[in-house]
Amino acid sequence: MKLKRIMSRKIKGVISAIPMLVAGMTTKVFAAGISGSKIATGTTKLISDATSWLLVLAPSVSVLLIIYYLIRKGMSDEMEHKKWNSRIVVTIVSCIGAVVASVLINVLVGYYQ
Repeated sequence: MKLKRIMSRKIKGVISAIPMLVAGMTTKVFAAGISGSKIATGTTKLISDATSWLLVLAPSVSVLLIIYYLIRKGMSDEMEHKKWNSRIVVTIVSCIGAVVASVLINVLVGYYQ
């Protein structure tokens, strides 16, 4: 019991000393001009292009899926109507989520341009 207590104190001491050592060994580095680099400008253009495609594709695919689900719902029996209704609701909610996410990403990328 006594040995266990001594070992736990030593372990706590070593663990508490680690952040101090890491803080003492860090060096401050300042980077300037990263906003004008090819990687930064290319990445922002790629993200804005991808989100603009998402704004077009998400509603289109959702409409096609809803049409498919409505056709399948029309051909199914009464027991499966609830399943197809829930799939239609999930598709609509997913489309709204994709469009909102795309718009938010476009707003954030537009802030950095």
